[in-house]
Amino acid sequence: MEGQEIATVTVVGTGIIGASWTCLFLAHGLNVVATDIRDGAAADLDTLVDRFWPSLPETVLSTPRRGTLRFAADLEAACAGTDFVQENAIERLDAKIDLMCRIDAATPPGVIIASSSSAISVTDMQSACAHPGRVVLGHPFNPPHLIPLVELVGGARTDENALDRAEHFYTRLGKVPIRLKKEIYGHVANRLQAALFREAIHMLESGVASAEDIDRAVTEGPGLRWALMGPLLTYRLAGGEKGMRGFWDMFAPMQEKLWGELGAPLPDAGLQARVTEAVEHCYAGRSVQALAKERDRQLRQVLAVKAPNTSD
Repeated sequence: MEGQEIATVTVVGTGIIGASWTCLFLAHGLNVVATDIRDGAAADLDTLVDRFWPSLPETVLSTPRRGTLRFAADLEAACAGTDFVQENAIERLDAKIDLMCRIDAATPPGVIIASSSSAISVTDMQSACAHPGRVVLGHPFNPPHLIPLVELVGGARTDENALDRAEHFYTRLGKVPIRLKKEIYGHVANRLQAALFREAIHMLESGVASAEDIDRAVTEGPGLRWALMGPLLTYRLAGGEKGMRGFWDMFAPMQEKLWGELGAPLPDAGLQARVTEAVEHCYAGRSVQALAKERDRQLRQVLAVKAPNTSD
């Protein structure tokens, strides 16, 4: 089945990520069958989709073609007759292996089964499947209905064609897939985030700056460039006309010293408590929902600025 033939998507697991995916699929005219084992999941999903809908990118909202949403408590019923599966359930290896086996058994032949897993390998997830070749990673960045990135990789038994078809489908939805050449724990973007987070914690623990000022150092500094280009291109421009060679000529000694001094804190219980207290103190008085709403409003503006200019 090619990407253009996909009309119905099954969303397995309807928490924040699953609901955000659901919102995006519906907004592109796809019909969604959602399933989740939690009590009250159907009502919660309706609430989340309604909350997310106004924050969809303007380019999506300007062409309204909302698909239909149906909730099925039974996993097998939700997978029967579907054209694509997006799994977003618990991040626990044993549960994930069992769930993917059940999805594989209930889903029509040839249908892609994509997982949003943040860290579990596809090789492990597909290990009990009768048709492992169609199981892929389709890891979004939160919130999926806004952030374009999708990380794609297969496991040891994934067919290359399955990755090609998944990439085609996600691209059709306005996503920007990246293809990993091999599996790695945490994929690409979360590893980059973790490196920055670790150093932020190190500086917070060392008393270099407050949690709020460490965040400002990103949002008012390199974060502005990172919305437009990644760290490698950023440093290529820093090298001037000589590009990366020029960068190394000028900054290799500084980089060597910086890399040698980067911290390596461990997230034990004591560190977690200290960081939690510092962060909550800095951002007290604003609810998570209010912060997320403001984040999504600003993300829409950034996406609008980054959109290709077709007026020329």
